[in-house]
Order: sequence, then C-alpha cells, then structure tokens
Amino acid sequence: MSQSMAWLMLVIAGALDVGWAISMKYAEGYTRAGWSVVSLVLLVAFVVLLGRALKVLEVGVAYSVWTGIGAAGNVVMGVVLFGEALSAMKIAGILLVLTGIAALKLA
Repeated sequence: MSQSMAWLMLVIAGALDVGWAISMKYAEGYTRAGWSVVSLVLLVAFVVLLGRALKVLEVGVAYSVWTGIGAAGNVVMGVVLFGEALSAMKIAGILLVLTGIAALKLA
C-alpha cells in the first residue's frame, strides 16, 4: 500500500470516528437498537481502516492524527447537531489541533 493510500485511509478512519461518537450519542447508552447497530458498524470500520493505515504509517503520527480528526470533528458536530456552545477558546483549540495534524503530516 502506498503512503498516500494509507493517509487517505487514516483520514477516512478519523471521519468514521466522528460518526461513531455521534451515533453513540444518538444510541442513548445503547438503548436504541438502530443507532446502536450504526455505532458498532462505524466502530469496526474505523478500527479496520486505522489498522490498515498503521501497516505503512508510524503509529505515533497515525494515532495522533486520527484522534485529532476525531476531536476536532466532534467539537464541530456537537455545535452543529446538538447546539453545544462554541467559544473563542474552542475555536482556538480546534485550530491548534488542525495545525498539529498538518505538522505531523509534513514531518
């Protein structure tokens, strides 16, 4: 597998991680069957993609990028879907996370 394919899988895994966290919220403690199934499918999907990306990428970089995508994405989705507060500090934090992801990619 090429480096670019591994990075693509990693970014997709990060996006699936966001979907997984949001689906867990909708699953309400895994009491809603449909959302619970969605959550488990997304969990398996992102773990598989992350695992494949780790065959090529350094674990420290890949895991940090994956969690950064998940963290930033979930803050944004929390604001969009659940009306969570968005402050200047949260925006600054997201920008720092995204800057760190870019730095790790370039390293």
